[in-house]
Amino acid sequence: MSSTSARDSSEGSKLWGGRFAGETDAIMEKFNASIAYDQRMWDADIRGSKAYVLALQKANLVTEDEMNQIVTGLDQVYAEWSGGSFQIKSGDEDIHTANERRLKELIGDAAGKLHTGRSRNDQVVTDMRLWLRDAIGIVKGHALLLITTMVERASREIDILFPGYTHMQRAQPIRWSHWIMSHVVALSRDVEKLDEIRRRVNVLPLGSGAIAGNPFNIDRKLLCKELAFDSVSINSMDATAERDFVAEFLFWASLSLTHLSKMAEDLIIYSTKEFSFVTLSDAYSTGSSLMPQKKNADSLELIRSKAGRVFGRCAGFLMTLKGLPSTYNKDLQEDKEAMFDVYDTVEAVLQIATGVIATLKVNSSAMKAALSPDMLATDLAYYLVRKGMPFRQAHGCSGKAVALADSKNVPLNELTLEDLHTASPLFDSDVSSVWDYSSSVEQYSAMGGTAKSSVLAQIDHMKTWQEKYKH
Repeated sequence: MSSTSARDSSEGSKLWGGRFAGETDAIMEKFNASIAYDQRMWDADIRGSKAYVLALQKANLVTEDEMNQIVTGLDQVYAEWSGGSFQIKSGDEDIHTANERRLKELIGDAAGKLHTGRSRNDQVVTDMRLWLRDAIGIVKGHALLLITTMVERASREIDILFPGYTHMQRAQPIRWSHWIMSHVVALSRDVEKLDEIRRRVNVLPLGSGAIAGNPFNIDRKLLCKELAFDSVSINSMDATAERDFVAEFLFWASLSLTHLSKMAEDLIIYSTKEFSFVTLSDAYSTGSSLMPQKKNADSLELIRSKAGRVFGRCAGFLMTLKGLPSTYNKDLQEDKEAMFDVYDTVEAVLQIATGVIATLKVNSSAMKAALSPDMLATDLAYYLVRKGMPFRQAHGCSGKAVALADSKNVPLNELTLEDLHTASPLFDSDVSSVWDYSSSVEQYSAMGGTAKSSVLAQIDHMKTWQEKYKH
């Protein structure tokens, strides 16, 4: 092979190869390539190209026959990818190069017209926005399924009471369903944010060229309609260089996995022998290689750890962005690995969390046994408030009663009326009504509280919310 033909088969076959006379160093070739991971955007790349050739034909840059050849060829490339027969070759630097190379093999020189006025800068960000738009829909579906599973569980187990904790200390009796709904509400905000992010993702950059725009009067409104974008980018430099939409997705995932990690942490604690409030299904647990008695909550521990993985991706990508000059720089190749990895992680976490919640066994007797009279100290203060005492004074009187019970080494509810009178003369025989856990939770009937009516209202609210957000 002559030196000229050798160059044509290496540098000359690249989308940028015409200016270069020598071959790329083999290590640099591998270092520069992104095909190993960006090939998963093959569908988005083909969709973008099919829309772009329509715009080229409208601008009289390709004939109708050439357009038909290109569309037919792209359909063949699509069939090869979807059928698993597409062959990636050593010169395929990225998904765009691979698809255009294969298109040329199928239809010949007409394929070369597809890139008219289009840069990889606007092509890649179009592919990414199309891909992420679809990915957000999938993630949203998994999040909604998790919410549905949790709401159904809260509805079924509305009558189970257990201790609520602050500072990891027993605080007040609450409904198990109230705990479930606390995490549902956080996840619902994540879904709402996801819808907002999708709107900002769904902006068309195609037609922006490399930096200055498109010189061929390409109809970007046509591209917007063909690719089902909501709007068209308004500045070509911003469109090709900014990755706000990726950073926002990474941050969203970080916040969402914070919520899921916190829920996982609670369930890890509740599943210990010391608590025994819940038991994980064997399907979401593992054993010990040494200790046969162990049943480890590995599913929950991995959910907790994946949050750290996602945080790292988010922080790392922001560090990549912060010092970049305008406009496109190769540093931005880091965007795709971060986006793909975070998506894969969140998708897996949401599915595992749904499985854990759906199969979780609740030990209501252990939960009830964990309730203790000292958790009703606030109720004791409220008893005095209902007798007319200011709360600050009532709080002090209840505290004296708690201290007296501690000094006598008896539960709070076993103090005699005479004992309670040392804290306040307002205590009377009806104080016995305080020592009832069901009555305790039922007093919190204001919106958002743990009374049965309030929790049922939360459940109804979330069912109505689900109807709105499932579309």
